[in-house]
Amino acid sequence: MEASFVKIFEALNWASSFLKAHGRDENAGELLLKHHLKMSRSQLLASLHDEIDPLIREQFLADLSKHTNGIPVQYLIGYEEFYGRVFSVNKEVLIPRPETEELVYGVIERAKNKFQHPSIVDIGTGSGAIAISLALEIPQAKVSAVDIAKASLEVAEKNARDLGAAVRFYEGDLLQPIIQRGEKVDIVVSNPPYIPDLEVETLSTVVKDHEPLRALAGGQDGLDFYRRFMNELPQVLNSNGIVAFEVGAGQAEVVAEMLRATFTKADVRVVYDINQKDRMVFAELH
Repeated sequence: MEASFVKIFEALNWASSFLKAHGRDENAGELLLKHHLKMSRSQLLASLHDEIDPLIREQFLADLSKHTNGIPVQYLIGYEEFYGRVFSVNKEVLIPRPETEELVYGVIERAKNKFQHPSIVDIGTGSGAIAISLALEIPQAKVSAVDIAKASLEVAEKNARDLGAAVRFYEGDLLQPIIQRGEKVDIVVSNPPYIPDLEVETLSTVVKDHEPLRALAGGQDGLDFYRRFMNELPQVLNSNGIVAFEVGAGQAEVVAEMLRATFTKADVRVVYDINQKDRMVFAELH
């Protein structure tokens, strides 16, 4: 690709136009340049008229090309920020999304009003973003996390070590590792796969061709995992426990009804995210 830039501000302008022309997020150029220059955003903005080392220029251009071909920026730079912390990510884990931070916040708010030393399990932990954030934000909590994929757990365990979070990780299917250990918990939190199988094909190539399918596809209507949860939750949840789910927009009421049928005396609420989409369901048992 022909790229005529020497200085940082020229590189950012060129990358923005290049990405826009290829239907990609224009902000990706800044993320990649910060990564290759090993600068914070404020450092980058203070250095706009500096010249770029030719080797870094080549690496930057190579990554821009990879991103226009569909590879997510987070996999190229190797991390994503979540709840104020930096989490390592690779193709074995779903990239943490900002809306999931709202799920974490919802759990923290409910936990502090109800428990002194809550036991929490995060199901389908992926990068460990939810479990690790909860362990660090609620230091008195006992946090566990489960994932069916060993490769995902390796990423989560690295993140827990790097961030100094005490989380116990288990390999297994949904709540089975907790059931098999005969454990009871106060809070079950999960952002399970919830995209209907046929809709996966309509997702951006950045998502469908690079993020793990096991973290996306939720069966014909996207609700398979929630149905399975309804069989397993009563086996592990304490009598005053909390269930916290992220759901796909438009699925919340159906999932809420499942929880009401499973826990007839629970206070079940649908919560809308910052974009006014029904993306969370919380059930508080009494």
